[in-house]
Amino acid sequence: MQEETLLLTQDDRDRLKVLHEVRKGHITQRQAAGQLKLTDRWIRELVERIREKGDKAVMHGLRGARSKRKIAEKIEKQAMEIVGREYADFGPTLASEYLERDHQITASRETVRQWMLRAGIWKKRKQRLEEVHVWRTRRSCFGELVQWDTSDHDWLEGRGARLYLIGMVDDATSRGEGRFAVGDTTAENMRLMWAWLKKHGRFVDGYTDRAGLFQTNRPNQRDEERDGKLAETQIGRALRELGIGWIAARSPQAKGRIERFFETAQDRLVKGMRQAKVRTLEGANAYLEQEYLPLWNERFTVQPASEVDAHRPLGKEHDLASILSYVEERVVGQDFTIRYGGKYYQVARQQIKAGLKGQRVRVEERLDGSLVAQWSGKLLRITVCEAARATAAAPVARKAGVKKSGKSGNPRWMHGFDLNSGPSLEQVVAHAYGESEEESERAW
Repeated sequence: MQEETLLLTQDDRDRLKVLHEVRKGHITQRQAAGQLKLTDRWIRELVERIREKGDKAVMHGLRGARSKRKIAEKIEKQAMEIVGREYADFGPTLASEYLERDHQITASRETVRQWMLRAGIWKKRKQRLEEVHVWRTRRSCFGELVQWDTSDHDWLEGRGARLYLIGMVDDATSRGEGRFAVGDTTAENMRLMWAWLKKHGRFVDGYTDRAGLFQTNRPNQRDEERDGKLAETQIGRALRELGIGWIAARSPQAKGRIERFFETAQDRLVKGMRQAKVRTLEGANAYLEQEYLPLWNERFTVQPASEVDAHRPLGKEHDLASILSYVEERVVGQDFTIRYGGKYYQVARQQIKAGLKGQRVRVEERLDGSLVAQWSGKLLRITVCEAARATAAAPVARKAGVKKSGKSGNPRWMHGFDLNSGPSLEQVVAHAYGESEEESERAW
């Protein structure tokens, strides 16, 4: 008679040992129930099953049987053909979402992972012990701290121009905002801040790295330290005028919220734009705003510890068009002109007032491309006068007949003039003092 091989777990073996002790009379059923934490009645039932079926009585009756809820093999095969063809570099979680959304194949993340392992599409990852950083708790209120950074990545995977993703993430909730740009510039960062301010209001503090957009890279001058006017970037000036604080991070791990926002985007967003066949900056921003950010803010955010919104409203003094612009100071010239960007701008005649000449005015190069000047809180209408300046600066043409040496072409212009025929020195002195010529000669 062929012996049957049983695959028993450690719990099965422990339970079987106690039940055999009951059968041999070494312990009572009540003692066995206490050891196995079962009822007396169930101990009697198990002892009777062992007598009839042998040691396999301790095993569950459905062990090794096919589950009635198991997905059919043909569906698994179909799903893996789709994944191998369209989602070969997707993880199990993202692949399961796309299978359900686009192909109506519903399977859990773990089920898809097992399918991908069997198909050789997915490989188990070794767990690595990474450097441990001190965990910082989230801020308690929405708008108390906003992390802000830019990710340089091949977002379009070579289908278009290289783009930068500028992102902002709230520390308390992980709520995100972002926009694609062709460069990580001051203007593009200001456009993103404008969108956040219009949607939520003024946050309390911004948390960024020490890039040149947020911090000047030159040492402070002595007169700046003396006057208390330290050098600041355009974004630093804008934050100050908005009443928003700035905190500099000392490591990428310190701003982990925004780093994880980018890490997730480099997986989900890249693959989503690939499926949507996005090729342009406009298409990337449309997909980001309409598809990805709503998904992020719905699935990957958390409830803050406090229901208080720390954002502050924008007041009348917060003119975003003026604050979020490139600002410099210029001096009004003697002819009431301002020089900026290699051009001269004339102040409108109706706005010329006493005291304006020689004053410093605020010149704003705004995000819409316009140029605005302000003095004492009032706008000055200025127009380009480059042509007039060029005409005034042009060299004056020489008159006909005048040579380079400056001498006239008419040689008789000094005719009749002789220095030797003038009065003598004695005569000039005598005339000055009212003396006669004889008296003047005796004095000399």
